[in-house]
Parts: sequence; structure tokens; C-alpha cells
Amino acid sequence: MIQGPHAIFPEIESAAFDLSDVAVGDSICVQGACLTVTALTRKGFTADVSAETRSVTAGLDRAGALVNLEKSLALGERLGGHLVAGHVDGVGEVLALADGALRVRAPRELARYIARKGSICVDGVSLTVNRVDAEVFDAYLIPHTLEVTTLARLAAGARVNLEVDLIARYVDRLMATREA
Repeated sequence: MIQGPHAIFPEIESAAFDLSDVAVGDSICVQGACLTVTALTRKGFTADVSAETRSVTAGLDRAGALVNLEKSLALGERLGGHLVAGHVDGVGEVLALADGALRVRAPRELARYIARKGSICVDGVSLTVNRVDAEVFDAYLIPHTLEVTTLARLAAGARVNLEVDLIARYVDRLMATREA
């Protein structure tokens, strides 16, 4: 169990994940949460986890669980997806996953940032939103995504880490300060 205001995350084994260009202090997104590498080990790495990260995530405390991993984008690299920061905003609940259609209920306070054809990260996987109805959204998963991520293992009732659209958060903040 992780203890204290911040704690060292147990070792994350990553045999199939190339760490040859990773150093202590680098960020790696683990299940949607951006974590700082504190040590490189023979099988993977360890990372610090803050109290804030623990309070807004799910699945980082399950020993032996499969997780999605992604290195940070370096400036000047090609952007092949959506703009995401690895800053989990909250935990959603999977309502269904059938025939590549993922249906999730987001926390009410995050629903305002979710828009049809916008982006959302689910457990660190950036997806396009296809439908929104109040707090419930649908995203369709292509076979490649189902094959190379943990999303194919989701079932109704599963808790997932959500990161809403980065630009929507900033626009909301700017509008709030403008109205004040």
C-alpha cells in the first residue's frame, strides 16, 4: 500500500517497453497518470506518487495489474494524437464495452469538458468522443487500440482514469476569470 504525502511506487515491470532513452527524473505516463521516474531497475522503473495523484486515480494500487505506459512527447517530435498532459482529472465508471464501443460515466464536474468529436484520455489512452449525453460518453475503439492497450479488458463497473481535453480546461479557466 502506498503511504504518506508522496510515496515510491512499487516497481513497474516493463520488459516490452524500451527504457534505453529514459533517465531518472523523466516522466512516464502510467495508466494515464504522469509519474516521475525515481529509479531504473533491472526489470523496469519506480516512480513517486503524490497524494493528489492517489486522490484522483484508480488502478495505481493493484499489484500485478497490466497498465498502459507512454513516454512524454519531446518538443519537435511528430504529434500523432491529441494534446494530453498525463494529469488525471478524475475517475469514471465503465458502463459497457461491446463491439469496440466504450461507454463511460464521467464525474459530473468533468462532464462539462467532454464534447462530441473532442478528445478524452481513458487510462492514458487518448480517444475521440463520439457521443455525449450528460455525464455519459461513448468512444469507439479501433482493433489496433484494443490490441495494444489494456482497454479490451474493461468490463461494466470498472473504474478508469480520465483526463479531459487540455484546451477545454484552459478555456473554462479564462472564461471564469473574465466573468469575475
